Amino acid sequence: MARTIRTVLGAMLAGTALAGAVLADPLVIDESALANERLTPGLYPAAPVPDGFAVPPEPGHPPFEIDWSVGLKGSYTTATTGQSFVTRLTPGVTATHQGVRTDITLDGTAELVRDDDGTLGATALDLDLRTTTRLDRDTTLGASAQLGLARDLSSTPGLNPLIITPPLEVTGGMGAEIERRFGHFNLGLSGDLKRSIYGPTTRSDTGVTDNSSQNVWEADAALRLGFQATPIIEVFGEASLGRDWFDTAPASGVQTDATSRSLRAGLAGNWSGLLTASASVGVGQHDFDNAALSDITTQLYDASVSFAPDPTVNLKASLATTVAPTGADTNGTARVSHTATAEIDYTVNAWLRLRASAEWGRSWIEASTETEKRHGLGMGADYKLGPHTAVSADYGYAHRDNSLSGVLDSHTVSLGVTIRR
Repeated sequence: MARTIRTVLGAMLAGTALAGAVLADPLVIDESALANERLTPGLYPAAPVPDGFAVPPEPGHPPFEIDWSVGLKGSYTTATTGQSFVTRLTPGVTATHQGVRTDITLDGTAELVRDDDGTLGATALDLDLRTTTRLDRDTTLGASAQLGLARDLSSTPGLNPLIITPPLEVTGGMGAEIERRFGHFNLGLSGDLKRSIYGPTTRSDTGVTDNSSQNVWEADAALRLGFQATPIIEVFGEASLGRDWFDTAPASGVQTDATSRSLRAGLAGNWSGLLTASASVGVGQHDFDNAALSDITTQLYDASVSFAPDPTVNLKASLATTVAPTGADTNGTARVSHTATAEIDYTVNAWLRLRASAEWGRSWIEASTETEKRHGLGMGADYKLGPHTAVSADYGYAHRDNSLSGVLDSHTVSLGVTIRR
């Protein structure tokens, strides 16, 4: 329910041997002296702070730290369907509270766009609230809430060329999770509820399409149990249950309410934060309430890796399988997708950072003839002009082969500036 991989390997080995008598070094801390000083009358040692607990803010310190940014970017795209130039203004604000037990983060971003035909409008608005509470040394409770509005531009690369005015999509949701450690076992329980509403689509072939039949409530719950086999390796299993409720039946007259179930097993590893990885396989079922619809059973593959051999290099890659509602302006009962992504960034120095990314995807619509293959590459650079200002340059290539709308290739070049607090 609910997107060129390069491998970077590095190893560092250093050793220091000291032998023989040495003179007292002023940089070496004498722990015995510290122990004696700790017991000196009038000097009281600070109470120990448990691991994972934050130090409370000083008196008079504001409860929230506020950060903001404003970005302005121009993008030129040449594609199979033509050319376009788009200007984007992207303001954002983040408020963060770090408490003794509870951390709160509120993110807000927006995207204001001027298309090459002079059209002005907002294409995205996102609000995200997240909280984390450490109930005790072994228990963590998390909660989140989201609200989003999105509308694609008609000139967006990869959009169906028959669409004149894409639909407005409004989403909202909330979720909660709790994690508890029992010795070598890690137990996690999570649940979330999401609401999606789609506006009408204007097409060149069929006119206005009413997407109200795709308005849906989605509920999911998952139970994860892991066994810490070694300090590095965890073996885990996960079971999930989900439910989709649609507002109305589509034009075909068959409502696609469904219950989904999945079961996975896999391994997860964390090598001192330098390399983290997870891989799992499983099976998923998507059972429709209406017996006239064919249920879906598919293999599930998920993997992710993050490698940071030093502070200047960061590599991430992921593979995922999803079964989800089809979304607006699409016939069929459900969308099954396999996606793979990879990205790497390299900090050359304090002023320059280089970035590269790649993606691959394959999807199909059940009870429809529509299939799609995608792949893309991207590269970019960020250069700091000062402590609060940076310029960025990007290039992106995208290829889409859709069985209904045909093949589309696009090349996009972007240049922008970002000001941060």
